[in-house]
Amino acid sequence: MKIGAIIQARTGSTRLPSKVLMEIQDKKVLEHVVERVKQASSIDEIIIATTKSVGDNAIEEIAKLNGWALYRGSEEDVLSRYYEAAKLYQLDVIIRITSDCPLIDPIIIDKMVEVYKTGDYDLVTNAGEECYRTFPRGLDAEIFSFAVLEETMKSELQVYHREHVTPYIYETGKVFYYKNSEDFSEYRLTLDTLEDFHLINSLYKELYHGEHDFYLKDIIKVLIEKPELCQINKQITQKKIK
Repeated sequence: MKIGAIIQARTGSTRLPSKVLMEIQDKKVLEHVVERVKQASSIDEIIIATTKSVGDNAIEEIAKLNGWALYRGSEEDVLSRYYEAAKLYQLDVIIRITSDCPLIDPIIIDKMVEVYKTGDYDLVTNAGEECYRTFPRGLDAEIFSFAVLEETMKSELQVYHREHVTPYIYETGKVFYYKNSEDFSEYRLTLDTLEDFHLINSLYKELYHGEHDFYLKDIIKVLIEKPELCQINKQITQKKIK
């Protein structure tokens, strides 16, 4: 069984263009994401899935410089981009990760993969609707098989199914919502706006000293000790899928 993390990345973000190329502690956001995902022992390969847009040539350059596996596909049809990338790299199981998560936690990913392996689910997720969330937004991971992805591709889909990869699986499949023992969903650790960037940059200044040796418990500890940090992006709301 070959398990691969596919990290979707593009420069064409509407709220914060080229956010994956922004620098935190002398490294680009995308580099931090990959370095953290690499720590997950359950992952056999990491693939950057970007678009054919000229603006994303910069992502290809970074991938080549770092020796990362890369696939370039449709900008709008992200579902097909995932499917084609997974097929090219012969993945049996896909872990979907977005490039706006420079605080992604490899420990959580490994625990979720273990649940996926031992259960019988179409999707194992720590994301989804707000009512199911216990992890901060920005630590999202979704795990599903290539077979489920292929079946989704063949289904009768609406535009939002293709734009966001997994909605159809949530709507029709057997889903396991992986939950934390404590509810930390009030915290926002994703990178979607300048305010988000300022918060994440502040957390890196507190915790990053050249090594990615800090995880969710360490981040939460800082946020509890310095509650003023949470105010930086408190007013930001997440864009709706539909």
